[in-house]
Amino acid sequence: MKPGSTMRVVRPTDNLAAIARMYVKGLGLDVLAEFEDHHGFDGVILGHPKQPYHIEFASQRGHEVGKAPTRDHLLVFYIPDKEDWEAACEQMISAGFREMSSYNPYWDLQGRTFEDIDGYRVALQNAAWTK
Repeated sequence: MKPGSTMRVVRPTDNLAAIARMYVKGLGLDVLAEFEDHHGFDGVILGHPKQPYHIEFASQRGHEVGKAPTRDHLLVFYIPDKEDWEAACEQMISAGFREMSSYNPYWDLQGRTFEDIDGYRVALQNAAWTK
């Protein structure tokens, strides 16, 4: 990948509107785009306008995807500032995420793990990412 590329993680959901609200409120993301009935799919693309990553949630009309297939499906965000991290953790709870122990105990050493209504998890690490 060359600089200037954008990464998008796409995830299915049966709860499109609710999951979009959770991630907008919980992670402070913006709705960058939405689509309806694109070849039978509806979706919402979330992110920060100046960041090169997006999270897309999509639903296929007439098809159920169910819950997360494992407890180790995880998005990780590194937040080095302790006050920012604590505020982000509270924001996740306020948005309706449930706090739980991580399936992989590594993520509990410097962070907290939250589960959305589809059973997918987000870890907020109170650390800077390093190589």
